[in-house]
Amino acid sequence: MPDTPARVRLHTPLAAAALASLTAACGAAPAAGPGGPGGPGGAMPAMAVEIVTLAERPVERRTEFVGTVRSRRSTTIQPQVEGFITRIAVRSGDRVRPGTVLVEIDAERQAALVASLESQKAVREAELAWARQQAERATTLLAAGAISQQEVDQAAAGLKAAEAQLRAVEEQIRQQQVELAYHRVTSPVAGTVGDIPVRVGDRVTRSTVITTVDENAGFEVYVSVPVQQAPALARGLPVRLLDEAGAVVSTNPIAFVAPTVDPETQSVLVKTALVENADRFRSDQFVRAEIVWDSSPGLTIPVVAVTRINAQYFVYVAEPGEGGMLVARQRPVQLGPIVGNDYTVVRGLSAGDRLIVSGIQKIGDGAPVQPAGAAPPR
Repeated sequence: MPDTPARVRLHTPLAAAALASLTAACGAAPAAGPGGPGGPGGAMPAMAVEIVTLAERPVERRTEFVGTVRSRRSTTIQPQVEGFITRIAVRSGDRVRPGTVLVEIDAERQAALVASLESQKAVREAELAWARQQAERATTLLAAGAISQQEVDQAAAGLKAAEAQLRAVEEQIRQQQVELAYHRVTSPVAGTVGDIPVRVGDRVTRSTVITTVDENAGFEVYVSVPVQQAPALARGLPVRLLDEAGAVVSTNPIAFVAPTVDPETQSVLVKTALVENADRFRSDQFVRAEIVWDSSPGLTIPVVAVTRINAQYFVYVAEPGEGGMLVARQRPVQLGPIVGNDYTVVRGLSAGDRLIVSGIQKIGDGAPVQPAGAAPPR
């Protein structure tokens, strides 16, 4: 134990030398500024971001539905007689005029009936000629005093009966000729022939749909609106038809609102006025139809400026900080529906706020920022 103090004193000069070397090494490093590394005062460099100043603008309240294009000049072709198809005179896509024959139906039986009535007409004409001769002869004999007035009256009655029978046969012939004409199904309007689902040899009835004839004009759009939104419907509200990219193709006012509710779908039928740019559509086509309910001043912000954390939406606004530098402040917001590429703002922002719309992934609450393209602060 007496040796311990001697050993301590022996190693003390070595420890002192090591301590002096460490102190010299630390003294060789440059001294940090008051705020640490990174610039004057150690402050973080300002991040360049895009900033926009919010201002109110008209904001539309609108809802998108699926509409159906209907042609007011679309005709469904059904036969007016029953029978077997013997000839199809057109093809799908053909342009036809009024009166063009589309389909022919077997008419042999009907033609035979017309021929039989024609024969009856010849008999009635002969009977009428005989009755007329008898009436004329009776009149002559009465003048000569050879017969009585009663016989003359009987001859006149026979003449009238023969005339009536002939008229009856003629009416039957006209009726059956009309029926015979129905065996040639013709187009009542001009337009384009649609699909023809029947074939030669098929038996058709009066309820069979042979084809359609559509004119690519006179379109209107049918929209079924849920009954919950029906109270806001009114004639004149604009309905916008959108293409696949969401661009407006046509804008047409509501022309009809059904007074009753469809019991199966619990929706109200809405019809638009005649569609503009009708060449962009076809009959029975589904379209994106957007009803604009109203428009009022409001704020909108780009979708890319919004972040979502635990079901809460946040944005960054640029606010003045110390030394006149702008800093980013995170602010919770309540948002409405998306209009185009923007959210509508319900609560949390006001006109005049400076919204940060780019670079939000690189900043945090309190981070210094500067408008993109601006010179860095000195």
